[in-house]
Amino acid sequence: MLPHRLKAARLKAGLSQERLGILAGIDEATASARMNQYERGIHTPDFELACRLASVMNIPACYFYAVEDDLADVILAYYKSRTV
Repeated sequence: MLPHRLKAARLKAGLSQERLGILAGIDEATASARMNQYERGIHTPDFELACRLASVMNIPACYFYAVEDDLADVILAYYKSRTV
């Protein structure tokens, strides 16, 4: 769930792995490698980092954790409708 949604959100935001990581506060030297590991599911960001990543991409952090894809889509649509 989280790896797939993280990558999809990053691509939709038009950010590289490195840029997203840096904007979320990851050290510049390791940002690309860490983001790659998160997107491949090798490691999982802690909740605080997931919140920072979501904030950078202007999406709710709960989007990453929804079990069903349909629910994740509803969460995203609801959030976007409230922030317009």
